[in-house]
Amino acid sequence: MQLPLKGIIPPVITPLNNYSDLDVEGLQNLIEHLIAGNVHGLFLLGTNGEAPSLSYQLRKDFIKLTCDLVNHRVPVLVGISDTSFAGSLDISEYSKACGADAVVVAPPYYFPVAEEELINYFEALTTRLNLPFLLYNMPSHTKVNLSLETVKRVKEMGAIGIKDSSGDMFFLYSLIAEFIGSPDFSIFTGTELFLPETIRYGGHGAVAGGANIFPELFVKLYEASISNDSETIARLRNKVIMLYDTIYKVGKFTSRITKGIKCSLSVMSICSDYMAPPFSNFNSAERKKIEEHLKEIAKVN
Repeated sequence: MQLPLKGIIPPVITPLNNYSDLDVEGLQNLIEHLIAGNVHGLFLLGTNGEAPSLSYQLRKDFIKLTCDLVNHRVPVLVGISDTSFAGSLDISEYSKACGADAVVVAPPYYFPVAEEELINYFEALTTRLNLPFLLYNMPSHTKVNLSLETVKRVKEMGAIGIKDSSGDMFFLYSLIAEFIGSPDFSIFTGTELFLPETIRYGGHGAVAGGANIFPELFVKLYEASISNDSETIARLRNKVIMLYDTIYKVGKFTSRITKGIKCSLSVMSICSDYMAPPFSNFNSAERKKIEEHLKEIAKVN
């Protein structure tokens, strides 16, 4: 794995037949779909991967099968965020044994954590990790918005990058400005529409959920951003905005983005759209809307 990490790294959805069983054929299809779209890596067991809803055994099955299928064609990053310290370490060790390239760590969720407590947690965890690690800033889910000072401290502990899903462009710019002189530390945005600005100001790429559906679209937007091709950026960004305004807005719950991604992949005959509890897949009317939206997006150049 070359540093710094760059490009489009989809947060891979977890294809399921039921709450305890992987959709193996669907995962095979999905991996080939993503690699054919020229993505630069894969991020397993993130938010779109429904990690907290999966048993440890299912997470391990997913990691093992994905690493086997990828076979080192692209880097594989595994989310180890958990309420359990031991659980995080166990998944990290298993990921290493399976051939993963790095792990991704968010603050432990459920209990509110003070900054000093969080730094102590990262110090204890990172000294025990056996793979390179990235930070994951996901305040909507962890109740903690990583400060710039915390990120600096954890970088000193060995972090090789951060995925920022705060949706706060000012914070993203602050991260880029702070670490612009650190050539091996990657800044990834988790907000897909921020990709061109991330690249323009010195960041490295996006962990883009929509790349599960349209990997080539996001790779081309990344490449246009690298070459500062404003005309192509504007055209492709409009297509990403269309994704936001259609597929991401089907349904009325906040789970609709992951549901929309899974349903789209099901409509495309790639994998099952089963959602792990507490969520459920779209109903027939919602699925019909997804079908229509995919046809609309396909017509746009």
